[in-house]
Amino acid sequence: MVCFFFFASTSIQAADNLWKFDPELERIYRLILSLQIDEARLALEETRGRNELHRLYLLNLSETADILITEDEKRFDKINEDMRSRIEKLQNMPDNAETLFLRAEINLQRGFNLLNLGQELNAVLAIRQAYIHTQQCLKKYPSFIPIKKTSGVIQVMLGSVPDKYQWFMSLLGMKGSVKVGQKQLEELRLSSSSLNMEASILFYTIKGFLNQQFAEAARGLQENLVKEPDSRLLMFLTINMLMKNSESEQAYQIIQTLDKHPQGLQMTYVEYLRGETLIHRGEYAQAIPAYQKFIRSYKSRSFKKDSYYKISLCYYLLGDMTSARKNFETAKVTGRAASEPDKYADAMLAEPTFPNPKILKIRFYTDGGYYKEARELIKTVTAADLSKPKDATEFAYRKGRLAHKTQDLVTARALYLQTIEQTGENPWYFAPNAALQLGYIAQAQGDLAAAKKYYEKALSYRRYEYKSGIDSKAKYALDQLGK
Repeated sequence: MVCFFFFASTSIQAADNLWKFDPELERIYRLILSLQIDEARLALEETRGRNELHRLYLLNLSETADILITEDEKRFDKINEDMRSRIEKLQNMPDNAETLFLRAEINLQRGFNLLNLGQELNAVLAIRQAYIHTQQCLKKYPSFIPIKKTSGVIQVMLGSVPDKYQWFMSLLGMKGSVKVGQKQLEELRLSSSSLNMEASILFYTIKGFLNQQFAEAARGLQENLVKEPDSRLLMFLTINMLMKNSESEQAYQIIQTLDKHPQGLQMTYVEYLRGETLIHRGEYAQAIPAYQKFIRSYKSRSFKKDSYYKISLCYYLLGDMTSARKNFETAKVTGRAASEPDKYADAMLAEPTFPNPKILKIRFYTDGGYYKEARELIKTVTAADLSKPKDATEFAYRKGRLAHKTQDLVTARALYLQTIEQTGENPWYFAPNAALQLGYIAQAQGDLAAAKKYYEKALSYRRYEYKSGIDSKAKYALDQLGK
């Protein structure tokens, strides 16, 4: 979700409904989007006295980008106070399109920094303020295009909130729609505003992470990367989307390009992604130091449980059971089970044994887009390899995923249905995700009634790994159907 909340700007000229930076601030803006934060801040110091509202936003944006990438909780304490001071300063200014926009944006950026650092209650309160200012701006200044970015992000966020939290959002007077949010971002994306590129980034990111249109999203981000070839942020987002589209080989190539652009904010999370691409390629020995470098350098506790778990799996697949068990035990007491990968790792760490090695390799190959290798390995699986019910169910699910990714939809559908039947009441994520994928297949084939049925079935499952992510995708899909 981080990439949704990096962007915005403002103007002191009331007639600027499109939002245009002057050339120097545009240059600084591009530095920020390329994550060259220190250089951008120095340049901002030299622009004091002009376009103060623009400068205020850019300063806030630079700090937001810093914290969202580094997750440095200690640094955020000071930055949080600065953000609150800026909001207070804006509240003392007369209401107009620009000041309402900035109040909304800074509250939104502050809210998602708080959310990313685990301060949920304070985050919701900040986002509620952003929502209120956004609604005011839309009502009073409907022709002010930049507010469509703020509103679009909030609409997407509220529209994808899991059902169990909807009562709380309603209590706070907030409601949203992913479909409406994406339409607002599209309007900004097609405008001549200085924000059109970032709106395009958000538009394609939502298409990928929520609508599961990974291929279209990856291509859209790659087109933006052609226009901005030195943008480290675009490289980072494109790597993520390519991996979601099972194109780990292309993602790995961009990681190597990113290695040649070390200037700017340190992107430690890329080491985690490097480990993921290497594990997909079957290069387990090379993946281990990538995960280890990530663990040493990343300031947050997020993804560290999963990283130690992945290291243990690498050693396991390499046949080094001593190191595998050591890292397995370390993973149990490291980090927190907040992110989806950490939640899944936490569930797997509660198992008494390591996963089935053949199915594990099939999963990695399929996730990375190495379909030939996955097919060859599937041929070697025997009945003796599937003596456990969970292994038999996961094998059907993995074969279904491979068939789906290679456009064999008839086989995929049959295997997804088999997965749902074999899962039964067990708390495995295979069935809810199989239901979600069946919904996507039905929707693509124009059978909207069946799609609705499967999306609702995906939402019906309780207590399993990846639930919040699958629920958000199912809710978004239902919203797109016009539920």
